[in-house]
Amino acid sequence: MKILFFIGTRPEAIKIAPLYIKYKKEFPNYDIKLCLTGQHNEMLWQVMEVFDLKADYSLDVMTKAQDLFSLSSKLISSIRDVLIDFNPNYVFVHGDTTTSFIASLCSFYNKSKICHVEAGLRTHQLFSPFPEEANRSLTARLADFHFAPSKLAKSNLVSEGINSNSILITGNTVIDALLMVSNSLESKYGPSIQKKFNNIDFSKKIILITSHRRENLEFGIKNVCYSIKSLAELYPEVQFVFPVHLNPRISNQVNSILTSLKNVFLFEPFNYIEFIFFMNRSYLIITDSGGIQEEAPILGKPVIITRDSTERPEAVNEGISFLLGADTNKIINKVTELLNDSDYYESIARPNYVYGDGKACDKIIDFFKKNIN
Repeated sequence: MKILFFIGTRPEAIKIAPLYIKYKKEFPNYDIKLCLTGQHNEMLWQVMEVFDLKADYSLDVMTKAQDLFSLSSKLISSIRDVLIDFNPNYVFVHGDTTTSFIASLCSFYNKSKICHVEAGLRTHQLFSPFPEEANRSLTARLADFHFAPSKLAKSNLVSEGINSNSILITGNTVIDALLMVSNSLESKYGPSIQKKFNNIDFSKKIILITSHRRENLEFGIKNVCYSIKSLAELYPEVQFVFPVHLNPRISNQVNSILTSLKNVFLFEPFNYIEFIFFMNRSYLIITDSGGIQEEAPILGKPVIITRDSTERPEAVNEGISFLLGADTNKIINKVTELLNDSDYYESIARPNYVYGDGKACDKIIDFFKKNIN
């Protein structure tokens, strides 16, 4: 039995790592390999080191300012060579990246069975987010097995004509990954992280901010920054921590608007361990990230989502995350409410298992044993 796992981006690495590790342990007689496409570069290798992963294939397809046409064509030719060399029986892809879709397409051409982890997420708006909504929808048409993180995700797939017998509700593997490292986070990494970021007073309230989505590259990131600027001036006792994405279209705007504020701290992107540490220490999180929307609830952290739509509405429906877009007034008003109304904050700032209980990998492996092995 030959099984091939694909990873292209840092979020994919985080979410595939615990599953890949468990497969290697559970099936020692299988030939199980890992392929990195290099859709992300140094940010991806940080995660590889945390989970002690070694790549069997490393494609390194990304170049500076590469568009989707170039990336897709490079992926097709590179993945073809991997599939010809290894010829896997089963291929695992994750989520909604260009790597996921192109790896699925190539695996379909190779007649390998496709297992889609984090299947069924939908905004039902083809260009929001772009190109992720199309990537995950197209992957679903090619996949043989669909590991959906929630009941809603499964219902999305069923409504599109996917056979329910090929769908398993698992929770999200990102929770498995988070729990793998969080148990020893404070004792193992806490002192060194606090020493590294010694300009942060961890006894004060921390608001953690991230932004990287294409839809926010122009006016969105500018509006988010002006929201942070206003809030930082209103609440000088609160610390605003912003690991800034390396894309100059983001970093240039962030630096131009926020650099002069004493309680706004701008950093280069955190590694995975540092980011979990700051999430765990934060009062609330402002983000356009998909993965953070899933991780924050289990840590009991309210999330303000700076997007107009989300494929992860479960936490919004629970009233613990807030879909506000990049609307300056809405962001300021909600943060103000959460800072000023302690009873309201305490009512929602508690661990919530809406995205899983940390056993997604076990459920996938059990399904594999019963239905595939």
